[in-house]
Amino acid sequence: MKKLLALLLTAVMLLALVACGGGGNNAAGNTGNTSGNNTSNSDTGDTGDAGASTAATDIKIGVICVHDENSGYDMAHIEGITKACEELGIDMANVTFKYNVAEDQSCYDAAADLADSECDIIFSDSYGHQSFMLQAAQEFPDVTFVACTGDQAGVAGQSNFKNIFPYTYESRYISGVVAGMKLKELMDSGAVTDPKIGYVGAYPYAEVVSGYTAFLLGIQSIVPEAYMEVQYTNSWFDLTKEGETALALMNNGCVIIGQHADSTGAPSAVQAEHEKGKEVYSVGYNIDMLSVAPDAALTSSQNVWSVLYKATLEKFLAGEEIPADFACGYAMGAQTISALGTACAEGTQEAVDAAWAGIKDGSLNVFDTSKFTVDGKTVDSYEVNFSIIDFNTGETVFEGPTVNVIENGVFQESVYRSAPYFDLRIDGITELN
Repeated sequence: MKKLLALLLTAVMLLALVACGGGGNNAAGNTGNTSGNNTSNSDTGDTGDAGASTAATDIKIGVICVHDENSGYDMAHIEGITKACEELGIDMANVTFKYNVAEDQSCYDAAADLADSECDIIFSDSYGHQSFMLQAAQEFPDVTFVACTGDQAGVAGQSNFKNIFPYTYESRYISGVVAGMKLKELMDSGAVTDPKIGYVGAYPYAEVVSGYTAFLLGIQSIVPEAYMEVQYTNSWFDLTKEGETALALMNNGCVIIGQHADSTGAPSAVQAEHEKGKEVYSVGYNIDMLSVAPDAALTSSQNVWSVLYKATLEKFLAGEEIPADFACGYAMGAQTISALGTACAEGTQEAVDAAWAGIKDGSLNVFDTSKFTVDGKTVDSYEVNFSIIDFNTGETVFEGPTVNVIENGVFQESVYRSAPYFDLRIDGITELN
């Protein structure tokens, strides 16, 4: 089995981006187009992978999951790849799953094993997998490797290595609208006087920061005085810790608990407190949480991964160029929220429909800089350096450009790279750890 360590490439590339579904970002200067066709922000972002077409009956696919179907996040990916294959006529017998693969060298081992098993394209679903996927891509140049939630493909210079990620901030904002409607109802009735929201976050990464910021902005579109406390679990999936963190936030006065963590721990904890008579509610992530919080769950923000998997596989089957970075959102069907719970306030569906329409037609931009401040000031410009830094050594692994990501008064999230890079700490949010 080929498992030789490959040297890191020294080639330097400018980022390549493809954004499908322009929505609000196009109105604010997004270089993606509203027709959903692939475009690039860089003429030098050669993907170099276009080739002969492949029959759907012949393709072999590998999927590496950080957990298994017991994780809502992984289940969303499993369902996504399954639906994409069904729609493309790909037999699931040609898809090999590797479950509970840690974000370490075992990911490379899994990827190499799949490549040795003659998989044509291999996906991984967790951010920490990507460096090992890149290592495998260097070792197996005839196989395409796609790291979901990664951020290295645009600068790594490896033509068979890709990143995909949805506009998660859109569904986060909409779920915030749902929460805001409930919060307003509670305050109007006098049941709640302090509009404090809690959020169970996995890690202080941009992906999490982007999501919880969009969530609060959605809430503030209904209740402007709302504010939020965030507590991290330092784990993507920990049923007990997520439940304990949610409980700590509720005991600190938070009345609605959002989450960016992969288990049902937080919603279950909210349901338990709700049954004790506490006025608390939950907004989940990845999957519908009504089964574990039937009285307390309002909705969940959801990524429709099948849209991204299908778009990527369609290009692969057609022998077309797959972009190094691929991102899309509600306009292309890649974002949604789960069914509204019975606890939702009257008029919530109408508010949700109006917000979705605004995102689609560009009249609503989630990260409109006029809607938030940082240290009491409006942010007029913000430079992001897209180099890849080794967190252990502090050394630059891949050089990337520095870009002002605020255009026309809107922070252009997932435009210059598919993975989120919104890491501003806006006023109204307190990180407790």
